[in-house]
Amino acid sequence: EATLDSNEEDDNSDSEESQYSGLSEDESSGEDDSEDEILEWESDDDEEEEEEEEEEDGVMQDIEVNGLESKSNEIDSSDEEDIRNTIGNVPLEWYKEFDHIGYDLMGKKIGKPAKSDELDKFLDRMDNPDYWRTVEDRKTGQKVVLSDKDAEAIKRFRNGQYTDPSYDPYAPWVEFFTNEVMEHPVKATPPHKRSFIPSLTEKKKVSQYVHAMKMGWMKPMKPLPSEEEEQDPRPSYYQLWTSDSDFTRRFKHHIPAPKLKLPGHAESYNPPAEYLLTEEEELAWKDQEPEDRRRNFIPQKFSSLRLVPAFKRFVNERFERCLDLYLCPRQRKMRMNVNPEDLIPKLPKPRELQPFPTVQSLVYRGHSAVVRCLTASLDGQWMASGSDDGTVKVWEVSTARCMKTFTLGHAVKRIAWNPNSSVCLLAVAVEKQVLLLNPGLGDRLIISHTDSLLQSALNSRQDPDESETGKKIPADWHECSAEEKANGLRIKISHAKNVTHVSWHSKGDYFVSLMPEGQSQSVFIHQLSRIRSQIPFSKSKGLVQSVLFHPTRPFLFVATQRYIRVYNLLKQELSKKLTSSCKWISSMAIHPGGDNLIIGSYDCRLSWFDLDLSTKPYQTLRHQKKAIRNVCFHRSYPLFASCSDDASVVVCHGRVYNDLLQNPLIVPVKVLRGHEETKGQLGVTDCHFHPTQPWIFSAGADHTVRLFT
Repeated sequence: EATLDSNEEDDNSDSEESQYSGLSEDESSGEDDSEDEILEWESDDDEEEEEEEEEEDGVMQDIEVNGLESKSNEIDSSDEEDIRNTIGNVPLEWYKEFDHIGYDLMGKKIGKPAKSDELDKFLDRMDNPDYWRTVEDRKTGQKVVLSDKDAEAIKRFRNGQYTDPSYDPYAPWVEFFTNEVMEHPVKATPPHKRSFIPSLTEKKKVSQYVHAMKMGWMKPMKPLPSEEEEQDPRPSYYQLWTSDSDFTRRFKHHIPAPKLKLPGHAESYNPPAEYLLTEEEELAWKDQEPEDRRRNFIPQKFSSLRLVPAFKRFVNERFERCLDLYLCPRQRKMRMNVNPEDLIPKLPKPRELQPFPTVQSLVYRGHSAVVRCLTASLDGQWMASGSDDGTVKVWEVSTARCMKTFTLGHAVKRIAWNPNSSVCLLAVAVEKQVLLLNPGLGDRLIISHTDSLLQSALNSRQDPDESETGKKIPADWHECSAEEKANGLRIKISHAKNVTHVSWHSKGDYFVSLMPEGQSQSVFIHQLSRIRSQIPFSKSKGLVQSVLFHPTRPFLFVATQRYIRVYNLLKQELSKKLTSSCKWISSMAIHPGGDNLIIGSYDCRLSWFDLDLSTKPYQTLRHQKKAIRNVCFHRSYPLFASCSDDASVVVCHGRVYNDLLQNPLIVPVKVLRGHEETKGQLGVTDCHFHPTQPWIFSAGADHTVRLFT
C-alpha cells in the first residue's frame, strides 16, 4: 500500500509538472526528454484503459480526436498541429463564414484545414494506401486514420453482428431468484388476477370526483397560509387593465370590436371634383334627417393640409363610438372556415367527355301543328314524326327531306319504330287505336318480308275476340282495307279509351300500349306474331303515366304519378317498387344495360335510379325551369337527355361502370336551344337520340323538328 501511494503521488507530481511545462517554451533539453517519457507512459496507460472499456461495453465508441490524443493535447507544441476541439459541441456549419476554427491557448486563431479538390482526392486515393480508412472529424475538420480495431468493429456492425467479438449473447442465464421453497415464506398464496387489472370501482369514483370538481360541487381545500404571508400586513393589489393571462383565456373568449370603415376619397382634404356637392345637393343634404344622410359631413376642398380646421363633432363621434361598444350585445358565432369551392363536387370538364351534340344542324319543316312525338329507324337513315295536324311524316335524316306523309285524321300521340332490323314497321297511337304502318322505305326485300309476315300472322290467328283464359279482351285486331293498305296502313288495334303511349320490346315481337283512363285495363301487351293481346294486371295501382319493357330481362316497368313498379312477367309478381321524389311523373327511360333508370316529372326534376343500389333516387337534377316532357338514353354512347317546356334540351353525360363499387358518373354537358316557346306555354315535346351517332332529334311546339349534332 505504501508503494502504491508513493507511485500515485509520483504520477500526480509528474502530471502537474507536465502541465506547467506545456505552458513554457524556453526549457532545457533534459526537461524536454523527461516530459516526452512521461507523455509516452501516460498515453500507453490511456490506451490500455480505452481497450478495457471497449471490451467491457461491447459497442463501438465514437471516433474522436480527443480520445486519440488524450492528455497530450494539454501540451502546446510548436512542432505539432493543434487538433483539439476548439469550438465546443456545436455544428461545424456555424464556422462556414469564418476562415478559422476556434482559438488556441495563446488566443490565436486556428485556421481551417485546406480543402482538396477532386483532383487531389483522386491522387490521394491512388497514392495513399490508408485512404479507405481515413475519415474527417466534424469537430476539428482534421482527417483521422482508423485503426484496424475500429475498422473491424465497423465491419461487424454493418453485418449485423456485435462489435465486440468476445461478447457472447448466448451466455448461460443467471438465476437471481431460486426455485427452492422457503421454510418460512412471507405469503404463500399466489397473487390474484385483480392485482394486475385496474379497479373499475376506483375508476368510477375518480371520474365522479373529477366531474364534481368541474361542476363546482366539490371544492378542494385551500392551502394553509405560510408564516410569511400571515406576518405580511401589506394589502394586495391587482391590475385591472392588463391583458388576460393564458389561464383566463381558456374560459373567456375575446370578442373583438367591429372595425371602423376606412376613410375614402370624400374624407380627403383635397377630394376629386365629383365628390364635391353642388348648391342643390348641399341644400338637399341639410333638409334630410341625420339618420337618412348618406354621409354625416359635407366634403370640402383645401389647398393645403395646414388650412384644414379641426372637426367640430370629433368628441361627439368618439363618445357615440364608445357608447355603441359599451351597450351593444355580443355573441360569439361559431363559423366554419369552409372554402365554397370545396363544396362543389369535382367533376370532369365537358371537353373531356366528348362527343355529345352541341350545334343545331338541320330543321325539318312541314307540319302545321304541334309535333308531339318522333322516332328513328334502327340504322339511323330515316326519322318519323307525328303531329296534332293528324299526319305522320317520314324524313331522310341526312337531307331533312320529307319522303312520305301518312294522313290519319286525328292527332298523333305516340309513335315507335320497330327495333327489329328485319322488319320495317311503325306503331302509331291515334285516339282509340294503335296503327301498324309500313313506311315502304329502304330495302325492298325487308318491305315485302314485313307484309308477308303480317299477312301470315293474320291468316293463322284462331279467335280474335277471346284470350287463352276465355275472357273477352277489349282490344280488336282488324286488317286494313285495300285503300288503307295503299296509304301504308296494315293493321288496326282498337281500344276502349284513348291510347297515349306505345313502345316496343327489344326483340320487336311484343309491344305495349297504354290507356290512362282504362283503370284496371289501362295496360295492354300485344304480340305481333300471334296477333293477340293480353291484360297483365287485374287491379289498378293508380293513374299510369308510362310503360316500358326491360331491354334484356322479362321485366315490365309501370310508372304511376309517384311510383315506378317493376313486374316480373315470368313469375307474375311485383319485383320492386321505386319511390320518386317528384309529384307527377311525365316520362321514363331505361339504360341499355338495364340496371339504371331515369324519370322526368312535371315539377322540373330529373331523377336517376340505380336499381341495384336502392329504391330511392341516386341523384336528382334540376336544370330546367319548366315541366319536363320526355327523357331518353343513347343506345351506345354514355349520354342521356331531357326536354322541357322552356324550349331547351339538356344533354348529360351518364357513364355506368362495370365495377359495382363505383357509382355512376353524371355530368351535365350542354344545354341546346333552338325551339321557340308558343302561346300555349309548350316548348320541346319530345327528344330522341340517333341510334348510331351522338346526335339528338327534338320535336317542338313551333311545328318543327330539329337535329343537333
